[in-house]
Amino acid sequence: MNAPPSASLRVPFAVLATAFLMASAAPLSSIASTATAAPSAPHDPLAEASHSLQAGEADKALTLLNSLPTSGINQALTHNLACRVHITLEQWDPAVTECDQAVHLAPEDSDFHLWLARAVGQKAGHASFMNAFSLARRSRAEFEEAVRLNPRNADALADLGEFYRQAPSVIGGGIDKSQSIANQLDKIDPSRAHHLRATIAEGQKDPPTAEKEFKLAISSSPHPALEWTSLAGFYRRQKRLDEMESAVHSAQSAAAHDHHAAVALFDGAGILIAANRNPSLAAKMLTDYLASPDKAEDAPAFIAHLRLAHLEAQLGDSSGATRERDAALALAHDYKPAKE
Repeated sequence: MNAPPSASLRVPFAVLATAFLMASAAPLSSIASTATAAPSAPHDPLAEASHSLQAGEADKALTLLNSLPTSGINQALTHNLACRVHITLEQWDPAVTECDQAVHLAPEDSDFHLWLARAVGQKAGHASFMNAFSLARRSRAEFEEAVRLNPRNADALADLGEFYRQAPSVIGGGIDKSQSIANQLDKIDPSRAHHLRATIAEGQKDPPTAEKEFKLAISSSPHPALEWTSLAGFYRRQKRLDEMESAVHSAQSAAAHDHHAAVALFDGAGILIAANRNPSLAAKMLTDYLASPDKAEDAPAFIAHLRLAHLEAQLGDSSGATRERDAALALAHDYKPAKE
């Protein structure tokens, strides 16, 4: 069995878990950036699909979405949800197609442009060198449009800031642009502003400033467990592994008191796996995440099962590894890494 990816499978530019809160009278734009909500109408297929997406039940979500009428008031949201399911499955072409449809049907919705930017960005990351440039430019344009449509969209601002930080100037990136986004985030989401400044400093080979900003992100966040994992990831990249493990423990402790932060268990386990440290703790964190009612789409349950399968094999439990791999396939039968 091949090892599952060791880093978080979170969409590269997303910082917090996101979820749609669906109600019959709700507008199309209804993304919340801090909590996963149960569907408001238990027998509404669209609401059930949203709930299944958050629970990591990719097959069920797609079945529900495919059963919906091909026309109607909720078509944009249907396409957006389908896009996001395909993102969790790492199926970039259908993800872009579905998000394109959502934007076409609701061009003034900031969040739909944000998800299209994410899908196109993921496709760019897996494209040939020549195609990647045009896709990256398109991703930037969609991030910028999401911010233009809603200048207080913290998810879109954080993602755009990360794009500017990472991208070369030839496709519209730039540290000055990223720093400007951090200044905008100061007024909307200070924790994300500190997080962005931390990644800027780390990229500029300034570890002391990066560490200070990651710690400020923790102290200013309403969900510090998530930022503890960011600090742990920084320590891993700096090869400060004892401090990394201590930060993971802090994330685990903080998540125990914050049901919005269960995703930190998934991320913390991924950091331990990447560092090849404490597989028993990583396995416990994944087990606790899978037992939580507060799972999130950017930490898919089927990937958690697959990571746990790898850890069980590493710990000598072959039957446990098989069980977890089967559990992953039961949720997402078409997820390629689970078949390998």
